[in-house]
Amino acid sequence: MTALKYLDLKSVPCPLNVVKIKLALEKLSKNEQLIVELDRGEPEEMVLNNLKEIGCLFKQIKENKKFLKIKILNEN
Repeated sequence: MTALKYLDLKSVPCPLNVVKIKLALEKLSKNEQLIVELDRGEPEEMVLNNLKEIGCLFKQIKENKKFLKIKILNEN
């Protein structure tokens, strides 16, 4: 079973949200998952593009007009 960690980044500006996610991912053990909530728009674009660039697997699990929630799997 995988452990879940949670990070609420709503109202956190770019690129601080990207930095916070990278730091949180570094602290995860293998196969732990990180749940992240972040604002739509620029934060969403920057975070998702950055996750793709570093090769993280992620899945969008919830969204509305103001924010979305993603699950990131740490395979390292």
